[in-house]
Amino acid sequence: MKIAYFDCFAGAAGDMIVAAMLDAGLDAEFLKAQLATLGLKNLDIKITETTRAGLRALSFLPVVQKEHQHRNLKDITKIITQSKISEKAKKTALAVFEKIAQAEGKVHGKDPNEIHFHEVGALDSIVDIVSASIGFDALGLDKIYCSTLSVGGGTIECAHQLLPVPAPATTELLKGVPIVGGPGQHELLTPTAAAILTTVVDRFCPLPAMKIEAIGYGAGSLESEEFPNVLRLILGQTVDEAEANADSVCLLETNIDDISGEMVGSATEKLFRQGALDVFTTPIYMKHGRPAEQISVICKIEDVQQLEQILFEEGLTFGVRKQILQRSKLARKFVAVQTEFGEIRIKTGSLGGKIVNAKPEFSDCTSAAEKHKVAVKTVLDAAMAAYKKPR
Repeated sequence: MKIAYFDCFAGAAGDMIVAAMLDAGLDAEFLKAQLATLGLKNLDIKITETTRAGLRALSFLPVVQKEHQHRNLKDITKIITQSKISEKAKKTALAVFEKIAQAEGKVHGKDPNEIHFHEVGALDSIVDIVSASIGFDALGLDKIYCSTLSVGGGTIECAHQLLPVPAPATTELLKGVPIVGGPGQHELLTPTAAAILTTVVDRFCPLPAMKIEAIGYGAGSLESEEFPNVLRLILGQTVDEAEANADSVCLLETNIDDISGEMVGSATEKLFRQGALDVFTTPIYMKHGRPAEQISVICKIEDVQQLEQILFEEGLTFGVRKQILQRSKLARKFVAVQTEFGEIRIKTGSLGGKIVNAKPEFSDCTSAAEKHKVAVKTVLDAAMAAYKKPR
């Protein structure tokens, strides 16, 4: 399976995404021929080799005739649908613009169809988004992964206003996506890049297991001695089937030494109800030799905020540590077996298409044991015996 990984350690912009794909093997002449079908007047594409803080990269610069026209979603949809790019690329590009329109509409309190895109609707941004969409299709990617997004910091002047970084529309696009401030006080993640990546990325996570085939570096416009303003793209193949059953989770941890066991138990139940994958405590010793507990919560990345809120609102702690972790999982499914105590589900785990683990679903066994007035172990044994019979 061919996969791509965007390493956004210094942010991302639309032109950086395209440049990284070109550097990693996207055919420049093919891209130019596809863009010509958009019917944009006086469009010139400049692809040059450059350096950022000593690191070699490609620069992608669409040069278009200056204009004062502001397009809405309908105008942009017409340009894209009338072009001769692939249907898959059209679908991706339109989805990106729809996402931008929704975000801009939310920020400005307008219907998305009424939004005039201004900077985002400028021709160079249209070229960036369409070029990226063409590239994703042409590279034949099965899955797209991405690192935590570095957004920069400080403020930026936009439409004669001073706005915080990330800009309001960018922030709206980043809901549910892991981000981090810096490096430096600059706008490092543009709305265009945020819309592209949140549309096409299958998972935001650390670098997955892969065999690297190509690496591309796309240069940004920022000249800095602090860090190279580049976006790195890594293309490769998955190592084995186990990778398809891997994902990323977040570990929340906090140490407590002044809360009763009843409060910990109550919070644990609430955390599970709100989607925690696991909650457990570990006896520890804190400063001055005080006995205490460490509460650990494993959860999906998108659930971090609501579970962290529970830890604070329940009065358990003043601070929470967070780590993004990769985990590997067996491919799981349930098989129902018939026993003298009724139907029991068996959970199986497969690796590389081979079942390597199987166990009865404990809740089924406890219910059956209570109903038939027998020990739970008796039901467990009966379920496994039924599962092992030739079928």
